[in-house]
Amino acid sequence: MPEDVFIAINGDALHAKSKVYIGRALARKGAGDLDEYQLWASLALELLGKSALARKHPSLVVDPTHWQSMFVAAGINVTTDVKTIAAKTLFERLAHLVPRFDKTVQKFCQDIAERRNAELHSADLPFRTMRLDAWEARYWHACDTILHQMGSSLEQWLGAADAKAPRQLLDEAANALQAAVKLRVEAAKDQFEALKKAERERLAAEAGLREPRHQTGMFKGRYDKIWSENCPACKCRAFMTGEQTGEDISEEHDEHAIWEIVDREFVGEEFRCPTCDLTLMGSDEIDASGLNYIHEDQEEREMEYEPDYGND
Repeated sequence: MPEDVFIAINGDALHAKSKVYIGRALARKGAGDLDEYQLWASLALELLGKSALARKHPSLVVDPTHWQSMFVAAGINVTTDVKTIAAKTLFERLAHLVPRFDKTVQKFCQDIAERRNAELHSADLPFRTMRLDAWEARYWHACDTILHQMGSSLEQWLGAADAKAPRQLLDEAANALQAAVKLRVEAAKDQFEALKKAERERLAAEAGLREPRHQTGMFKGRYDKIWSENCPACKCRAFMTGEQTGEDISEEHDEHAIWEIVDREFVGEEFRCPTCDLTLMGSDEIDASGLNYIHEDQEEREMEYEPDYGND
């Protein structure tokens, strides 16, 4: 990674600016200006996300179609007009960097960025129509998720005193989510147990025959893998799907070939049980149900290589 990267895409500089903007956001909230509160908050969120990417490598935040910016990301300062990625691309990339930054969080961040753009570039007033309780807790959750990946926290980002209110909001939101998911699981369980024993046994037997590869039509989104899980409500075979977030590759040799052993990690984004219809969306709901939203598997791949010629 280049040591002397241009300040516009420097991870520490982006992080520092995000702290300035979130400070302005909280000041506007204190003054009762909730429109500007959301405006500055949305800008702070985007800078925080870019900081997380830039700390991995500055090339992750520059426009890949602008070669001058790619040079700057490599530490070759050929221009001061550095072009960075759009918010949509930013949040898509964060989903591959931050395990808890799932599609639910990603969509929220994209929505607030689109409202910000409409606020700045049109006569529309999207912030004025947004109730505080409709976005604030989810906003702090998104920030907390990014900060956790960076090895930081809301307390460090905001300062301990300013972080008290967001932390309380997060705790309240987490408790509300836990309660809602618990009730959802219990309702599905009660509905299943209300069936006659023979019917429950028939449904459980049918569930046991289902294979993950045949369940693609069950899920709303397109994901990297589907795997089976026991449903927390009816205990039948159910399915989870999610994105791959990492892999660790090692090699094994025998006298005939070289094999890659790939340990892969996936983060669950949707859970669905075709037996009792229990649905969980996002890693937070999955976690609240008691299921593990992290899935690991291993695959083997034979390495392909061209034979050497003329080296005798």
